Amino acid sequence: MSSETGRERRAAVLGKPIAHSLSPVIHNAGYAAAGLTGWSYTAIECAEAELADRVAGLGPEWVGLSLTMPLKEVALAVADEVSPVAATIGAANTLVRRPDGSWAADNTDVPGMVDVLTGAGVSEGAEFVLLGAGGTARAALAAAARLHAGRITCRVRRRAAGEELARLAGTLGLRFEIEDWHDPADPGRADVLVSTVPKGAADVFAPAARSWRPETVVFDVVYDPWPTPLAAGAAEAGCRIVSGLDLLLAQAIGQFEQFTGVTAPVSAMRAALAAARGGR
Repeated sequence: MSSETGRERRAAVLGKPIAHSLSPVIHNAGYAAAGLTGWSYTAIECAEAELADRVAGLGPEWVGLSLTMPLKEVALAVADEVSPVAATIGAANTLVRRPDGSWAADNTDVPGMVDVLTGAGVSEGAEFVLLGAGGTARAALAAAARLHAGRITCRVRRRAAGEELARLAGTLGLRFEIEDWHDPADPGRADVLVSTVPKGAADVFAPAARSWRPETVVFDVVYDPWPTPLAAGAAEAGCRIVSGLDLLLAQAIGQFEQFTGVTAPVSAMRAALAAARGGR
């Protein structure tokens, strides 16, 4: 994608609901810091059934789209090309306009998770506990595979969802076990705990988190409100904490570079996110 400045270039985050998104803050700060004049990034509310028509109607000034719930799976159907990682996990959070006008789907959540977990000290062979078995859990599994993780245990509320995730784990060559959501075993026993469930769902584990090992890395993908009860409890125990804000920035960096073709000004993007979050 050309990094040419001066001409209008547009990108956006799509989803429903979308008004809460901080992605415009991150991307627009990046454009300003990189000197990309004429570039803009907005938020557009879009339902699953609307995505294909929305993408088909975009003019040549559109360079890329960020996709959040509920569009990550249907994005594969509107793309002309799908990256291996997006195809493997069955979800894309990124659509990039190619020079010929076609759209390529990718998933920057996976490398983003690798970056934030590596930054928190997660190393090869770490054992994971996943809370939840939805689309974000699929991305977490792919990240665990890239980190050459040891055993993965998944806490699920629906056994069928866990079995779907188990099939993906098999494809990725991971050792995988399913546990019931209310299993009495402490989920904090692992080296890494990743909560992929919506806000409030993991609160039940917060009391136990206060006694977890400080070596445990706790990654809660929720960032509003922050800290979550789970993250707060784990922080009291001295655990290393990774938040959904960390992932939001990491995945946005990958998108920015695919959209623009230039190296992301990470410090400026991080500072803008911190300032916006501090005002909420």
